[in-house]
Amino acid sequence: MTIERPSPPTVADEREMLRAHLEFHRQTLELKCAGLSDDQLRTRSMPPSTLTLLGLVRHMAEVERSWFRRVVDGQDIPLVWSEDFDFQTAYEADDANVPAAFAAWRAEVEHARRIETEAGSLELVVHERRRGLDVSLRWVMLHMIHEYARHNGHADFLREGIDGTTGV
Repeated sequence: MTIERPSPPTVADEREMLRAHLEFHRQTLELKCAGLSDDQLRTRSMPPSTLTLLGLVRHMAEVERSWFRRVVDGQDIPLVWSEDFDFQTAYEADDANVPAAFAAWRAEVEHARRIETEAGSLELVVHERRRGLDVSLRWVMLHMIHEYARHNGHADFLREGIDGTTGV
């Protein structure tokens, strides 16, 4: 599978910029995982951390699901790997099914794309019950860019530790 990661535009309207930057970071995570074996994807960073590339994929599936399906779209659905928002559970991927984890993440990304497109204005305000906050779609998209960027930094170190690959 070829993973294309186009650079975000330097001139575009706000919505296109947000979409492009979020897609860039989604593709970066996939590139960080590309070409690795199941065992390599389960390689932990360093004790006592349970952080793995596969765990990051599972975590981001939960984050996509939580923000776009549960918050923006108001769906009453459970998280996949943790009912109590313990995203650390997603990191614990020693026996995780690799194809299932990537399929879940890709499915959540597709749901998120559809929900964002159908949501209308970036000014859409929704209520995030867990924190008791009202947030705009704009805020959710910016938060997702931040979430991916932070975890892609973790993915950089994990990938370098596995096979020396840097700069993807």
